[in-house]
Amino acid sequence: MSTARITAGELFAAQQERLALRWLAGQGKADERVLEAVDTVARRPSLAGYLNAIYPHKVQILGSEELEWLDHLDARLRWETIQKLIDFRPLALVISRNQACPEDLRLAAEESDTPLWVSPRRGHELLNHIQYKLARTLAPRITLHGVFMEIYSIGVLITGESGSGKSELALELITRGHRLVADDAPEFTQIAPDVLDGTCPDLLQDMLELRGLGVLNIRQMFGDTAVKRNKYLRMIVHLSKPTPGSKTGIERLTGDLGARRVLDLDVPMITVPVMAGRNLAVLTEAATRMHILRSKGIDPAAAFLARHSHFLEHTAP
Repeated sequence: MSTARITAGELFAAQQERLALRWLAGQGKADERVLEAVDTVARRPSLAGYLNAIYPHKVQILGSEELEWLDHLDARLRWETIQKLIDFRPLALVISRNQACPEDLRLAAEESDTPLWVSPRRGHELLNHIQYKLARTLAPRITLHGVFMEIYSIGVLITGESGSGKSELALELITRGHRLVADDAPEFTQIAPDVLDGTCPDLLQDMLELRGLGVLNIRQMFGDTAVKRNKYLRMIVHLSKPTPGSKTGIERLTGDLGARRVLDLDVPMITVPVMAGRNLAVLTEAATRMHILRSKGIDPAAAFLARHSHFLEHTAP
């Protein structure tokens, strides 16, 4: 699992157009002001918020009330407060609604290379956009080996040992109208307590590698509708070579169901045996449809077992 990070310069570049941000101070060393995910683990407040001198946010927003509060402080207390804000080493200070920046605050930010921005947006707009960007960027993430697909509108990760046919299965699914998200190394980010968002590294975007054919550009071969930028992970299909005598009788009714821990979530997983003559694309589609039914509370195996029990009860002597 990789450690996510973001610099003040990257945050500014990402939000500049949407929030109409402008630099007031600290631009020269913006890429040296870094926030990492590990820095947020033990923090009590949110990543971004209105000016707080007790539990400082990493991005401090100064609205009209905050600037008015500073103006009402006496000279010594005002200097101590500004110095305390700078000593917190925030990722950035942001002034809302194009308000005039106090000169002593600007000078303190310039001397300490603290990023200081101003925006015409209201404070709550700045808070919502910056908080969302930081939370998503610094969320826990992991790279898994497999092919990530969109099948019947849900995200399905196809895993298995090298040579099990993951890429060939993905290509067959693409020809059947499903979409590729990422091949070989999809990245998953936990953006909510129960949501894993899967994306493709820029280097591998639109690419699928097959033994004997090399690297294929799926977008160029099948069109824009054959690829998708991201998808939530809802299910894992694991391809495995069957071992004689390894399955129990009940698994023939329910399927080889299980779960795989990905970050903080248990993702439903079904194991599909790889054998000569089996149509893995059809089996994967069927497994996906079964998962959709189970998520709606419909379980054919349970219904069959109930029907069987009912039959035995009414036919017993």
